Amino acid sequence: MAEPPKIELFVKASNDGQGLGNCPFCQRAFMILWLKGLNFTLTTVDMKRAPEVLKDLAPGSQLPFLIFNGEFHTDTSKIEEFLEETLAPPQYPKLCCRYIESTGAGDDIFHKFSAYIKNPNPGLNDMLEKKFFKSLTKLDQYLLTPLPNELDQNPDLTQSTRQYLDGNSLSLADCNLLPKLSIMKVVCKKFRDIEIPSELIGLNRYLDQAYLQEAFHYTCPSDSEILMAYHSVAQYLKR
Repeated sequence: MAEPPKIELFVKASNDGQGLGNCPFCQRAFMILWLKGLNFTLTTVDMKRAPEVLKDLAPGSQLPFLIFNGEFHTDTSKIEEFLEETLAPPQYPKLCCRYIESTGAGDDIFHKFSAYIKNPNPGLNDMLEKKFFKSLTKLDQYLLTPLPNELDQNPDLTQSTRQYLDGNSLSLADCNLLPKLSIMKVVCKKFRDIEIPSELIGLNRYLDQAYLQEAFHYTCPSDSEILMAYHSVAQYLKR
């Protein structure tokens, strides 16, 4: 049996320099490695001292970055591609999606959320909120729409029962989307006093299931860390 690879993942540290910082790209890489099921070293980088650290280890790069058997890998998407190709079946689980539609599901939500939460103009709030909620509804509809493999098993199925974007196990698409949804949920509650509408049953089920998974729950930064990151950019506006 081949010797397991030596892996070190560098991610953003929390404000106190000890825990996990708010960075959906770092969490995405962390989740992928966790789901691959192998041992690795996680190093949190204090961004107050980061310039020298990054200059020495990976000049010109931004977090996260990966050292795999002594070789540097930067850029979240390239790290994802490398890990999926290198840590492949049968020894490691395949995480790529079966359906291309799953990969793009919810890809507009974070952009709409950012425009909404950073808006300083009360006159634009309702319009931006509607656009944001429309993107959530679109994702909810995707999660409730049966996938082809579900219909193969039950042609009369009218509503999907799957737990995640592409099925009943976490995929690369979930590693990309869930960290952003977690930020969105925490920040919207604090700065807009809104939560995901209860009628979006697919989206609520999706998040509820995700928080039960160690690969997501234990890679999330704390709510206070998320709010600290948004304190200077989020706008308090009444609905």
